[in-house]
Amino acid sequence: MGQIILSTESGADIPSDLAEKHKIQVVPMHIIMDGRDYLDGSLPVQEIYDYYTRTKQIPTTTSTNVYEYEQFFTKIRKQYPGCTIIHIGYTSKASSSFQHAVIASEEFEDLYLIDALNVTGGLAAIVLYAAELLDRDPDVNAKQLLQEIEEVVPKTRLAFIPGSLEFLKAGGRVSNTASLVGTLLKIKPCIELKDGNLISTKKYRGKVMGAAEKLLRDYLSAFDLDTRQLYMIYSIGLDEKVKQRMEVIAEEYGFHHTTWIQAGAMISTHSGPGGFGVAGLER
Repeated sequence: MGQIILSTESGADIPSDLAEKHKIQVVPMHIIMDGRDYLDGSLPVQEIYDYYTRTKQIPTTTSTNVYEYEQFFTKIRKQYPGCTIIHIGYTSKASSSFQHAVIASEEFEDLYLIDALNVTGGLAAIVLYAAELLDRDPDVNAKQLLQEIEEVVPKTRLAFIPGSLEFLKAGGRVSNTASLVGTLLKIKPCIELKDGNLISTKKYRGKVMGAAEKLLRDYLSAFDLDTRQLYMIYSIGLDEKVKQRMEVIAEEYGFHHTTWIQAGAMISTHSGPGGFGVAGLER
């Protein structure tokens, strides 16, 4: 059996240096703005916010289609002849992308799919966990690696506060957006991934700094997380002072390494500017 290659969608927001280091292949999702279709990753995130400021309209997003997956998997095979591909996909509960990957995979052998039931930093945490397993044992059996990845999927925890309720509501990805009223009251909802669905849970009052700290402390207290790695997610516009404060809090809770992940165009279209989130793996 050839080497194992990991792949995922752009909605994982994996930093480019880590994707390159681990040879993680990333297929773009789509942003529809002003009547044009942009590949996620080709469009500067700031243009989304500028577009909203100018038009008061929020771009829409679409999934990677079947043809794109076929081309994507074919390209990987040409680049890594004889490889086994493990595709760790964006939650099927919020996008048709994973189902399209399933259809495309019927044309390929030695191609395995895992529904990560997660997005952005939560999805990245799973993919990078798989990459670390591969680094430790490059000769690991594909089915054994699949089992280890599948075991960590239900242990992955993601929570975030969006930068803008308008972006969140317009995105339509949160199942109970009707409860998200409170812009005038300065309420910031906490959005969590539960069984692959984005759900509004707690609500925090006040400015971003205080809300972010409450979110992080609640999150770190609620779960028995692996302290070797924590992922912090931010969208453009989050104050650097907030980021610095979050790192201090993570250290207080014993986390040895924190990686910051910038939300790409796909995720930013739903969360808006100035959002903050956190993702990690339970023990």
